[in-house]
Amino acid sequence: MPFQYPNAYRDEAVVEDFHGCKVPDPYSWLEDPDSEKTQAFVNAQNQLTLPFLEECPVREVFKERMTELYDYPKYSCPFKRGNRYFHFYNTGLQNQSVLYVQENLEAEPKMFLDPNTFSDDGTVALQGYAFSEDGEHLAYGVSASGSDWVEIRFLRVDGAVALEDRLERVKFSCMAWTHDGKGLFYNSYPEQEGKSDGTETSTNLNQKLYYHVLGTPQSQDVLCAEFPEEPKWMSGAEISDDGRYVLLSIREGCDPVNRLWYCDLNTIPDGITGLLSWVRLIDNFDAEYEYVTNEGTVFTFKTNLDAPRYRLINVDFAQPAPGQWKELIPQHDKDVLVFATCTYSSFLCVCYLHDVKNVLKMYQLASGEELKTFPLDVGSIVGFTGRKKDSEIFYYFTSFLSPAIIYHCDLTKTPLQPHIFREVQVKGFDPTEYQTTQVFYPSTDGTQIPMFIVHKKGLQLDGSHPAFLYGYGGFNISITPSYSVSRLIFVRHLGGVLAVANIRGGGEYGETWHKAGMLENKQNCFTDFQCAAEYLIKEGYTSSKKLTINGGSNGGLLVGACVNQRPDLFGCAVAQVGVMDMLKFHKFTIGHAWTTDFGCSEKEEQFNWLIKYSPLHNIRTPERDGVQYPAVLLLTGDHDDRVVPLHSLKYIATLQHVIGRWPGQSNPLFIHVDTKSGHGAGKPTSKVIQEVADTYAFIARCLDLHWIN
Repeated sequence: MPFQYPNAYRDEAVVEDFHGCKVPDPYSWLEDPDSEKTQAFVNAQNQLTLPFLEECPVREVFKERMTELYDYPKYSCPFKRGNRYFHFYNTGLQNQSVLYVQENLEAEPKMFLDPNTFSDDGTVALQGYAFSEDGEHLAYGVSASGSDWVEIRFLRVDGAVALEDRLERVKFSCMAWTHDGKGLFYNSYPEQEGKSDGTETSTNLNQKLYYHVLGTPQSQDVLCAEFPEEPKWMSGAEISDDGRYVLLSIREGCDPVNRLWYCDLNTIPDGITGLLSWVRLIDNFDAEYEYVTNEGTVFTFKTNLDAPRYRLINVDFAQPAPGQWKELIPQHDKDVLVFATCTYSSFLCVCYLHDVKNVLKMYQLASGEELKTFPLDVGSIVGFTGRKKDSEIFYYFTSFLSPAIIYHCDLTKTPLQPHIFREVQVKGFDPTEYQTTQVFYPSTDGTQIPMFIVHKKGLQLDGSHPAFLYGYGGFNISITPSYSVSRLIFVRHLGGVLAVANIRGGGEYGETWHKAGMLENKQNCFTDFQCAAEYLIKEGYTSSKKLTINGGSNGGLLVGACVNQRPDLFGCAVAQVGVMDMLKFHKFTIGHAWTTDFGCSEKEEQFNWLIKYSPLHNIRTPERDGVQYPAVLLLTGDHDDRVVPLHSLKYIATLQHVIGRWPGQSNPLFIHVDTKSGHGAGKPTSKVIQEVADTYAFIARCLDLHWIN
C-alpha cells in the first residue's frame, strides 16, 4: 500500500431500505458539514493531498506559465442603458471583472462598479445585475465564497451613489424593473432554521416572487406570486419590451418546460400592492416558452412545442387559444435554435447551433423572412447585446484557439456590415501552431457522436501522447468550443491532446439529444464517453495509461460512473463538484430540481435505474488481472450549496475503503476540499489559477509527464 489513507469511521448500522432493497450508508455521518468528525475527515484528506500536489515538479512552473498567459485583457460586449454604454473589463489577473461606463463608444471608459472592493481576497463576487429602463438605477447581486445565496444592492447611476436598499434571502432570482423605475421584481426564500451562508445542506423550497419599491425596507416588499401547494416551483418575472406586461415563467425542475402566466400592468392603475391577478396563458409543463418580443398584444415566443430543435411562434393575447397561434420561424431540419433577440426596426437576430458550431442570422419580425447570415469562424457566440430601442448590436465570438473577437454592427446602415470592435491576442501563444478538428465517432448503438480534438500541428498518431478528455452530457446544456488557457498549456507544455466529447444528454441536437441521455437513458452518456476514449486510443492519439478524463457537477457524476464501469480505460480521472450519491441527491439544497434529468430513488422504477450507475454505490475492485483504478482527484468547495460537498466526501471515503486498501491499487485516490469556494461561479482568478495548477500537476505526476519548454 503506497498511501496511508485516513481511517474513516464506518457506521455499519446505517442501512436504508429502498423498495425492499437494503442499501448500506456507512458514511452518512459525513452529511453533517458542521460536525467535528466531518471537519476532522476533511482536514485529514487535505493533509494527505496537499503535500502530494506540492511535490509535483510541474506545479509551480504550471502556475507561473498560467499566470503569465492568463494575464491578457478580458472584455464583455458593450451594452447601452439610458444614454450610457457599459462593459465589463479585467486587466488580466484581477480577481473579479470591473464594470465600466462610457458616455459614448469613443469616450474614455470610467470605472463604475469594482467587485474587487467587495472583499480583500476576491471571494465576494457580482452575481447578476439589472439596470432600470431609463438607465438611472442599477440593482446588482453580491454572493460570498461561491454560494448561490445573493444579497441585492442598489446604486444611483449618476455618480455611482450607493443606496441603502438591501434585499436578502435571495437565490435563483430574477431582477426585473418596472419601466416607471419605481421598483423591481425578485425572488426570495422564506427564513429557515440554522445558517444560510452556503455551507448548509437544507433544502430550498417555497420560493416566492416579490416587488421591491426603491427606497423602502425589504419588510414592506409586496408578495406578487407564491405557490403554497407546489413547494418546488420556482418563478422568474420579465417585463415586456413595451413595459406594459409582466410575464411570469414557472419551472419545477431543470427540464426545458415552463408555465407562462402574465399580468397587464395597465389593469392595475394604483400600482403593485398585492398578489397580481395572473392570466394563465400556459398552465402545464408540456413545453418551453421563452419571451422574445411583442408588438401590442402579439407576442413572439421561442418554443420547443412540437419542435425539439425549437422554433418561433406568435401568440395574440387577444385571441390566446392554441388554435390561433401562428408559426413565425419553423424548426430547422437539423440545427438547434439557441436564442432570438429583437433589435432595432424589428430585426430578429437568431443564433443557431449547427453541429456544435454557432451560426448567426437575421430575420424580419413581421414576416419571418430570412435577411442575412453573419460571417463567423468555427466556434461559439458567448455574448450578444442589443435591444429593440438600440440601433446597434454587439456579439462576442470565441473558439478553442481564439479568446475573443467582439463584433459591432450598426443597424441603421445598409448593407448591414459587422466590423471587429475588439480582438484579443494572447502574448506568448501562437494559435497557428495548433489545429482543431471535429470528428464523429460511433457509440455502441451506432449513434454518431461529435467530438472536438485540439493538438499541435504535425502530431504523430502513435499513441504516445497524453490526452485530456472532457464531457458533460446533461440538462440540455451544449458544450460548444471555448478558450481555455490551462488546457492549451497542457497541449503546449505537456505535449497533450485536448478532446471535448458532445455526448448525449446535452442540448447539441435539441431536446431529442437531451432525452436520449436522461432518466432511463442516462447510461448512454457514460457509454458515449467511454466510446470517445476508445476512439482516441484506436486512432493513435493516446493510450489508456495516458488518458485523463474530467468533468464537473453532472460531469463529475460522468467521471465517477465511467471510472467504476471501465477502470481499465483511463490513467487519471479528475471529478469536480460531482453528484456522487444518486439515491439521496434530491434531499439537499436544490437537488430536488435535478430529478427531471436523473429521476428519484423514492420511485421504485427510477431507483432501479439509479442504483445501477450511482458512483457511490458501484465501487468494486477490478476483477481483471493487472487492472486497477486510475489515479483519482476529487475537487469540491466548502461553500458549494449547489452540489453539496458530502457527495465527494462519501465517495472518496468509500473509494479509499474499497479500492485504497486493496493490494492491487498503487494509483492515488485523493480529494481536495477548498475553503471559501463554491460550485464555480464567481471564483476569483487567484483560486482559478491555483486549482488548474493543482489539477495538471496531479495529472503530470500520476502519468509521469514532463514539462516541454
